[in-house]
Amino acid sequence: MTVAERIRARYLVETPLDPAAVAEVMAGEQSCGTFTRVEGETDALRERARATVEAITELAPAEAPSLPNALLERKGMRGPWRRAHIGISFPVANIGANLPTLAATVSGNLYDLGEVTGLRLESLQLPAAYRAQFEMPRAGIAGTRRITGVASGALVGTIIKPNVGLSASETAELVARLCAAGVDFIKDDEVCANPAHAPLAERVPAVMAVVRAHQERTGKHVMVAFNITDETDAMKRHADLVEREGGSCVMASLNWCGHSGMQTLRRHTGLALHGHRNGYGALSRHPLLGISFQAYQTLWRLAGVDHMHVHGLQGKFSQPDSEVIESARDCFTPLTDAADDRVMPAFSSGQWAGTVPATWAAIGSDDLLFMAGGGILAHPDGAAAGVTSIRQAWSAARAGTALQEAARSAPELARALAFFGKP
Repeated sequence: MTVAERIRARYLVETPLDPAAVAEVMAGEQSCGTFTRVEGETDALRERARATVEAITELAPAEAPSLPNALLERKGMRGPWRRAHIGISFPVANIGANLPTLAATVSGNLYDLGEVTGLRLESLQLPAAYRAQFEMPRAGIAGTRRITGVASGALVGTIIKPNVGLSASETAELVARLCAAGVDFIKDDEVCANPAHAPLAERVPAVMAVVRAHQERTGKHVMVAFNITDETDAMKRHADLVEREGGSCVMASLNWCGHSGMQTLRRHTGLALHGHRNGYGALSRHPLLGISFQAYQTLWRLAGVDHMHVHGLQGKFSQPDSEVIESARDCFTPLTDAADDRVMPAFSSGQWAGTVPATWAAIGSDDLLFMAGGGILAHPDGAAAGVTSIRQAWSAARAGTALQEAARSAPELARALAFFGKP
C-alpha cells in the first residue's frame, strides 16, 4: 500500500454558509487541522496528512434548518439553508488498519460541527489494499449455503417467539418443532441473550441437542444464530460453547457490542456471525443526520460479519421499500474488486408468504435469508404449513405466477393468504 492511497467518503450537508468553506472545515477537522492553524502544522505535514475536498455539488436549498444549532443561533444566522453533496478523501496512513479510528475519522465530530444544520455520511469507498488488512466473512453467502445444505432458493428462517420468557427446555422444544417444520435458519431475538430464565449455559446445550438429533435423522443441519451479545470476553466464552455443542452461528447486536468487540469475536471464532443492526434507526432515520446503510455496512463488513439485517419489504418498520432494496444490494456488492466479501442480507420484520413476490421482484436473487416470525409460527395450520407457504410463494414468484393463482393448488399458501392477508 502506498501513502497516496485514500479513503473516500461522500456527505450530504446542510448549512447557511458557503458549502465550499464548510467542506474545508470538515477536511481539516477530521485530519490534521482544527479551527485555526497551529504550531507544527507545517505545509509539509498538511501535504502528507490533510484530508482533501474532492467534489462539491450544490443541491436545492431547504426552507428551514433540519436540526437546531446553538452556535449559528447565537450568531443570528437566518439562512438560506444550503444543501450540498461533499466528497472528501482521507490518507490511509492517518488511520492504519484501525476500524474504530476509521469510523471516528469519516464520521465522529463531523456531526457536531457548528457550521452545519444537517450532516449525513452517505457512502464510503476503500482501496483494495486497505480493505485486505481487515477481517473477511468466514461464511458469507456460499458458506451459509454449504453449512445449511441449501444449494438453491432463498433460505427460510424464523425467530424464536415469544421473544423472551421461554425456559431453556421450552426453547429447545420450540426449536425441535421448527426443525421438523423444515426451516433452514433459526435466530434468537435481539432482546434475548443470556436471561436468568434461559441462560446460554443451559439454552445452547438444550437447543443443540435437538438440532443434532434432527441432523442425525434427516441429514440436514439447521443453522441457529444464538444471541451472544455481551461484553467481549463473555462473547468469546459463549461462542466457544456454541462451537463445542456443534453449532454453526452466533448473533450479536452490532451497535452495542461495537467495532472492536465484533473484530475480536471474528478473530476468535470460525462460526458464522449474524449481524443484527438494532438501533440503526437512531443513526439513519433522519435524512439529514447520521449514516446511510452503504457506509454503515461497509464498516461492519470490515469486522468480518457474514449476515446483515436489512429489514423487510412491506414490513412493520419505518423504512421505505426503496431503502430495504438498496440495503440488500449493498450487501451483494463487494467492497472492492479484489475479493468476494459479499454478505448475506437478512430480510425480517413482518414478513410472510404475501411479501415474497415484492422481495423477488425487487432483488431477483435467492441469496438471502427470508425470516418470518409470525408468518411461520402464527400460520393457522401450524409452523410446518407456514414454512411451506413461504416456499410455495417463492416458487410462484420465481415462475412469474400470481400468488392467488398458485394458491389454487397450494393449500398452505391459500390459508396464509386468507389469514394474513385479511384487512
